[in-house]
Amino acid sequence: MQKKQIGTSGIEVSEICLGTMTWGTQNTTEEAFAQLDLSQDVGVDFMDTAHVYPVNPMHPDTFGATEEIIGEYFAARGNRKDWVVATKIAGASPGMKTPEITAETMLKSVDNSLKRLQTDYIDLFQLHWPNRGSYHFRQIWEYDPSTQPSKEAILENMRDVSEAMIALEKSGKVRAFGTSNETAWGMAQWQRVAQETGAPKMQSIQNEYSLLCRLYDGDLAEFAVHEEVSLLGYSCLGCGMLTGKYQGGKTIPEGSRLSLNGKLGGRTTAPAWKATQAYLDVAKKHDLDPTTMAIAWTLSRPFDVMPIIGGTSVEQLQKSLDASAMKLSDEVLSDIEKAHRDNAMPF
Repeated sequence: MQKKQIGTSGIEVSEICLGTMTWGTQNTTEEAFAQLDLSQDVGVDFMDTAHVYPVNPMHPDTFGATEEIIGEYFAARGNRKDWVVATKIAGASPGMKTPEITAETMLKSVDNSLKRLQTDYIDLFQLHWPNRGSYHFRQIWEYDPSTQPSKEAILENMRDVSEAMIALEKSGKVRAFGTSNETAWGMAQWQRVAQETGAPKMQSIQNEYSLLCRLYDGDLAEFAVHEEVSLLGYSCLGCGMLTGKYQGGKTIPEGSRLSLNGKLGGRTTAPAWKATQAYLDVAKKHDLDPTTMAIAWTLSRPFDVMPIIGGTSVEQLQKSLDASAMKLSDEVLSDIEKAHRDNAMPF
């Protein structure tokens, strides 16, 4: 397993990150422990969670359950020092009744996560989505930045949050900070405010990234390269679509994400199934497992990407873990690029 640094933080992690969002709903505590043990055995030492996990479904009654499972794992194994832990504060979401991110909610959220995780520090603390809204989760089609608060109001909130970041870093509770579901403009403003206030810079951005979702490839990739920011890519398998298990939506395995979320958050469009089949055809042509190919592709990108992988079984997880040993040939990459040009932005 190759190692990478998160931004310029000095924190080195495995190039693949273990996702945890199904632990507590689709996965039991015992199954979560098995995934953690398998991942550690092959060299993964980086995990990502959030205080609103688990998902499928995501519900206020289960907020924090995934962090609690991770805390139980550390208590049982005594191996906290062997893992780099990333977690998040949600941000304003009327549907989930989560508050806006402020200095006050940041400080409270960190303390609550520390308690659930049974640790005294968080390696990477991320802002799950901007207070002003996001174009992720299929919101790009109606995205309207003209409805956002004024620029000065946004910057003032960032300054407020940055003061909390300074305090959290100074206290040793948080080692580094990042964003999630952010834009290039938003990242530039965080950088600007960090320089202005002396706050820690944002070292990472966690956005959706896969063969089916390549919004990051433009301005965000340019920002990340020049500002040395790492991408933690989520939904790298298109919520399971790129594994081929759904057969274009014709099969829905019991307990799968598609069985619990009929539209996969708006991903199950006709163009998306067509694009998925194009990538499955590439994998078949080159005798590659489609899951492994999709994760290996993210690792081949010309900017710093750490794919977040997940699964509801160790067997599913293993196919993603195998990507660390797979180098895609120029012919495979060329076929993937052709499929992308024929099927750009399918959802």
